[in-house]
Amino acid sequence: MALIDDIRAYRPFNEQEEADRAVILRQLERDPHVFERTSLAHMTCSAWTVDPAKARTLMVYHNLYDSWSWIGGHADGERDLARVALRELEEETGVADARLVDSCGPGGIFSLEVLTVDGHEKRGRYVGSHLHLNVTYLAVASPDAPLRAKPDENGGVRWFSLDDALAASNEPWIRERVYRKLIDKLACIDTQRSRVR
Repeated sequence: MALIDDIRAYRPFNEQEEADRAVILRQLERDPHVFERTSLAHMTCSAWTVDPAKARTLMVYHNLYDSWSWIGGHADGERDLARVALRELEEETGVADARLVDSCGPGGIFSLEVLTVDGHEKRGRYVGSHLHLNVTYLAVASPDAPLRAKPDENGGVRWFSLDDALAASNEPWIRERVYRKLIDKLACIDTQRSRVR
């Protein structure tokens, strides 16, 4: 099934997801360039990565946001965002054997968010303000897997308890509206019924 069909079939967890799902669907229906960074509102994905016990989450110290953060990236033309999420997880952390939990929702979607990005400099060039139309997947990885940072993007990789992950984020809106939601949603997911993708 295409991503747009998965998002149409996805059941929002709360009011934020309901509103953001409508925005994402509107852009997918109307913008032929929505999978490219050239679009003002473009597709991204994240991997909310937990250990098998769902007691810890893997985060990176994001250089741009100067905060501990989830893992993710841009679609950059790719329409299989689940594959992009796993690739970003490996690139940003070194974790190569994670699996996505497919029992979350249609297409394995765990969460939806529209995220604002303020104008900033990246690699010496100005990037104007824009929107990330984000699809989050739930990944399970071993906390024993070797970790490595990706210095051009992050200054560290670390496992946190769920409460410590909230405390480590310097971004109030993301911390309270996104990470808190993702933690609350973990109680609804049976990671034992996951399938390797």
